[in-house]
Amino acid sequence: MGVRVVLCCVGVCLPMLADEGHQHSVPGRLGRVRFSNSCSRAVQPAFNRAVALLHSFWYEEAEKAFAGIAASEPACGMAQWGVAMSNYHPLWAPPTAAELKRGAEAAARAAAAGAATSRERDYIAAIALFYKDSARLNHRARALAYEQAVERLHRTYPGDSEAAIFYALALLGTAPPEDKQYANQKKAAAILNGLLRANPGHPGISHYLIHSMDYPALAELGLSAARNYAKIAPDSPHALHMPSHIFTRLGRWDDSIRSNLASAESAGRHVQRTKPGAGSFDQLHAMDYLAYAWLQKGQDAKAKQVLDDMLRIRKLDLDNFAAAYAFAAIPARYTLERRRWSDAAALTLHPPAFPWRSSRFAEALVIFARGLGAARTGDNTAANRELQQLAAIQREITGAAGYDWATQVGIQHRSLQAWIAQAGGRHDEAVRLMRAAADLEDATDKHPVTPGAVLPARELLGDLLLELERPAEALPEFEAVLKQSPNRWNALAGAVRSAQLAGDELKARVWYAKLAVLAESAEPKRQAQARELRQLARMTAR
Repeated sequence: MGVRVVLCCVGVCLPMLADEGHQHSVPGRLGRVRFSNSCSRAVQPAFNRAVALLHSFWYEEAEKAFAGIAASEPACGMAQWGVAMSNYHPLWAPPTAAELKRGAEAAARAAAAGAATSRERDYIAAIALFYKDSARLNHRARALAYEQAVERLHRTYPGDSEAAIFYALALLGTAPPEDKQYANQKKAAAILNGLLRANPGHPGISHYLIHSMDYPALAELGLSAARNYAKIAPDSPHALHMPSHIFTRLGRWDDSIRSNLASAESAGRHVQRTKPGAGSFDQLHAMDYLAYAWLQKGQDAKAKQVLDDMLRIRKLDLDNFAAAYAFAAIPARYTLERRRWSDAAALTLHPPAFPWRSSRFAEALVIFARGLGAARTGDNTAANRELQQLAAIQREITGAAGYDWATQVGIQHRSLQAWIAQAGGRHDEAVRLMRAAADLEDATDKHPVTPGAVLPARELLGDLLLELERPAEALPEFEAVLKQSPNRWNALAGAVRSAQLAGDELKARVWYAKLAVLAESAEPKRQAQARELRQLARMTAR
């Protein structure tokens, strides 16, 4: 019942599915993959399908598919390679203890089973390096070891497109977060573009091209891949969702909404077949992007439907980091984007039984929203309490494997400090802290799990400067946000107001014209907000 409701929230009410006659739990339109291997001819279609699942990050189903091949053909060492690959998620999060154990055991079984060709043995050896010495080596060291091994694989077998594709993914998984020139991403894109003409239907090529270009400076270059991937693998919920990464970067909200509607529907169908009564983490992931897009279009009621249906979900197909992020981000976005500070101050974690201790970075989103809500409503006692919780979480996760979530929590901590200082009348301190948070956020890149910060730090800096009646200083802050995140409603509104109050009539008109386009499809309250800004422009002009 919960899944049916969630799908209704995005405007697609699916019938309850009683389709028990399917041969596979995953439909077959997953793209075209031809992974040459020495296993028997009988398992080749299943093997290619399993690799296609892997390339669309459908890791749970890929592991099942590879395990099924291994069960039917124990001598096929490459099937165990596939199980090991299914437990390493380069762009998501480090493996859990259970995933690390399953992957290491599969890599050992693959090596023991052996393979008929040196190429296959090199594939097996490469993934074994990721799991080797996991008690001694940290996640990044092992990811780099795998990347270097798969680079050797690519160079040793230059005609092997799969080796090239997996190397491109490994480059993305080890891209240094501080590199704003995006060297790894550009190198990966060059490899993938070189393969595209000969492999137009391969899911991994378009998928990884999107990830290569999921940055403001590169996003335009990812549009073609974004539009192709969903057509290549239409039965994959992730393939239907991934185009919205590029659409979000470009502020193409209608395209993002269509993409995530399709993804949510697909994920709902799958979970209804495999785990009736549960929600899907893929579905939640799409819902976060969907709520974000509705809010930027000024359609708060539709964002509220997403939130309400999220709150009905009590159990999931997989309690992973993406589900944790969506559970925390959707309610935080809904309150903060609408500047409902008292509602933000009252947020609680949902669902209570979720293993939040393993996802403290996500829990921090709700704590930040509560603290900011408290500070903006004058309750500095409560705000300081939330500030202390953020500091504790930052200390706890500093140095953790994978993405640097500690820095993201640090940005939230400084932002909340700034608004506590502002509420206490320490205006210069507030500006200094808020600017430091904005500069730190500019120096980092978002994790692929999120469409963007629940509130950009530089947008909060603009809000602060406006509150201090410094519109000429606020305007470039809002403009900087819009350069990185085009068509954000609040940044556009802030830019219009700042320009008007600073007496820059030309910029006020330019930014208002963009806001007016969003307002055309906004709900009445948001349209009224836009009209107020237009009226202020006329008063300023007089």
